[in-house]
Amino acid sequence: MTSSRSARGAATVRRANPPAPANSAKPAKPAKPAKPAKPAKPAVPAVPSLRPVLKGVRVVSLALNLPGPAALMRLRAMGAQCLKIEPPAPAGAPPGAGGDPMSHYEPQAYQDLHHGIRTLCLDLKGAAGQRQLHRHLAQADVLLTSFRPSALRKLGLDWTSLHAQHPALSMVTIVGAPGAQAEEPGHDLTYLASCDLVSGQDLPPTLYADMGGSLLTTEAVLQCLLERQQPGRRQGQGLHHEVALSDAAAYLALPRRWGLTSATGMVGGAHAGYRVYVCRNGRVAVAALEPHFAARLCQAAGLDASHAHDMTRKTVHQRLQAFFATHTRRQLNALAQVHDIPLHTLP
Repeated sequence: MTSSRSARGAATVRRANPPAPANSAKPAKPAKPAKPAKPAKPAVPAVPSLRPVLKGVRVVSLALNLPGPAALMRLRAMGAQCLKIEPPAPAGAPPGAGGDPMSHYEPQAYQDLHHGIRTLCLDLKGAAGQRQLHRHLAQADVLLTSFRPSALRKLGLDWTSLHAQHPALSMVTIVGAPGAQAEEPGHDLTYLASCDLVSGQDLPPTLYADMGGSLLTTEAVLQCLLERQQPGRRQGQGLHHEVALSDAAAYLALPRRWGLTSATGMVGGAHAGYRVYVCRNGRVAVAALEPHFAARLCQAAGLDASHAHDMTRKTVHQRLQAFFATHTRRQLNALAQVHDIPLHTLP
């Protein structure tokens, strides 16, 4: 999800709640002993620790919502020192919320994304906020943004202006679509829809374009750091990379464009060993695509192993459908272990 907002407002100061006024009319009743509170779950990073290949690299991010913070989360896992700069929370935001919309509508996700990352609230429309920002940029290696190009120009943070002030700083800009389309509004759902990745009225089970875009952003940061070390005119100079979420969606849609996941494609339902079937108490996702897996599946289901060479036949689909319908999830899980068949049961 991209954002066209620019940072604004003053720095947020958290204050403790004032003490309640004493009741002088009646003595306070003794309070009932409180039940011991359950210990809060510690914040856990959403990605496992990676090799600290970016130790010593400093990243500043202005990117809000999901793709930028998800990329920052992975860069932090690779050892980078990360600073997230946010606008102040808008009026009416929940207490303690920051300037990133995700901190309002999904605080747990926000907490996971920002584990181990320092956040700072700045007014980038004011001179003081600009001075603080540029002090951080002078020491940074990479800047991440997710604003529209016009918003960056208004803040003096377009690539031309930024490169003139900080020649060694690289910049990765996350936009919705490339080129002139970067000014058009959009979100994960619209980018997936444009790539034929939305079926019926069902929403996709996850935010594919946003998360795919975060990986492309991480890749772009690594490209900047590697290219900056190459001998020649670019050595020591910052570089600019643009990451479009629509490009991320188009990349994820390549198997569909190639026909692999269409109804007649081998991983779209045509192969009887690569389907979701109904079992006695749920469903089973079967991925017996390779001939040796297909042969084991056929044997376990009472079919001749020769059927493994033509898993698109209607009779094979029907026989497997009937087989799974008579078995429970527990039975199928045990069968998968015994016969080494790739399957996973579902409610």
